[in-house]
Order: sequence, then structure tokens, then C-alpha cells
Amino acid sequence: MKVKKDRFFYRFWDRESGMNGMLLLLVLMHFIITPLFGSYLSFMVVLSIFWMLFLLAGIISLAKDKKQAIRISVIPFLFILFEWISFFKKDDFILIIDFCLSVLSILLLIALVLAKVLESGPVNVHRIVGSIVVYMLLVNLWSVMYLFIFNNIDGAFQMPEIKFEINSKQANFLYFSYVTITSTGFGDILPLHPLARSLVQLEVLTGVLYPVVLIGRLVADANFSRDKKRNT
Repeated sequence: MKVKKDRFFYRFWDRESGMNGMLLLLVLMHFIITPLFGSYLSFMVVLSIFWMLFLLAGIISLAKDKKQAIRISVIPFLFILFEWISFFKKDDFILIIDFCLSVLSILLLIALVLAKVLESGPVNVHRIVGSIVVYMLLVNLWSVMYLFIFNNIDGAFQMPEIKFEINSKQANFLYFSYVTITSTGFGDILPLHPLARSLVQLEVLTGVLYPVVLIGRLVADANFSRDKKRNT
């Protein structure tokens, strides 16, 4: 049974307003909400659930049929469930499951946005904004992994002394992820554990390759669209 394409969720991902909304939320989350309110755990949980709504909209929009949409939707629903459970019960097993579901959810969201960015057709604002969204989601993905390693491996990172009460670990590693993916490297946060260093290396490599591959693909699509217009 094919999924109908005439409802709000389906139209949301096919319009520029959808990508613009995700970009706006990411900007608010990365540069205002997390730095200033990252220490309020309940607030961050609500924000994560809000992101799952974007993810569910994308699953419904891009799934081939209803069965596939239901199967994939299990991931965000489990994430929401374990996010709330981990908020009330700090059990190691629950925290590990919550981390795994967080990573899977972000990867799934990246894949869905990339599907729209790399779809055939002319290069437009919708695709450019989507490529920026993917870049910022990659930053978010690595910050989640850094935070998990920091919380579970003693001495994995050397952290600077922080004198501001509003500072949070989420904000620290979001900042560190931006510094890493852009190859800026201020050196105030240092990865010491081999696993932490491996993740840093992977993020640097991603930060270098992603723009190159993306620009190459968009330029190729732009040239193809131009040649197609000339031949018609």
C-alpha cells in the first residue's frame, strides 16, 4: 500500500519551510538554548522530543509504504520512551540504550535530509539549506558521542576550568564538536583516551570530505540541469 502524499507531514519535507524550520531550530539550539539552558535536563529532553517530530515527519514523507514507515518509526518512539525513563531512573543499562537510540535517531534524520539534498533536480535553496542542516546535525551527532565517552570513561577528556554557572557539559562538547569539524583546534578541550581521539579524527575527516563531496554533487547537478535546458 503506497503512502499518500497529500497530508501535512508529506508536504512539510517537500517545501522550503520544512528545511528552514529545521535550520532555525538548530541555530537556536546550538547557539542559544544549549549554551544558556543546557544544564536544565528537563528542558533538553523536551527539545529532543521536538526533534523526533521532525524525524517522524521525514519518515512518513519518504517511506515507500506504510509498513516501512511503521518499522522505521520504532526508533524515534523508543528514543522518546527511553529519554523519559532515563530522566527519572539513572540506570547504566537504560543510559546505554538511550545513547544508542540517540545516535540512531540522529543518523536516521541525517539520512532523510541527505535524501532530499541529493535528490535529482536543479540546485535550489531547499537543497542548500538542507546541506547546512546535515552539517549541523553531524556536529550534534559527535557531541552526543563525546559526552557519552566523557561520562563513562574517567579522564577521557581534559577539560578547562569553567567559572560560569550556566555552563553545561552539553554546551562544552557541542562547542568542541564545532571546533573539531571545522579543524579550528583551539586546544582548550583535549581528547586523551584512544577512543576519544579516534572519534576526533573521524569528525575532522568528515568535516573535510563532506563539503568537497557535496559541492561536487551540487555542481554536477547544476551542470546537468543547464545542459538539459539547452537541449530542449
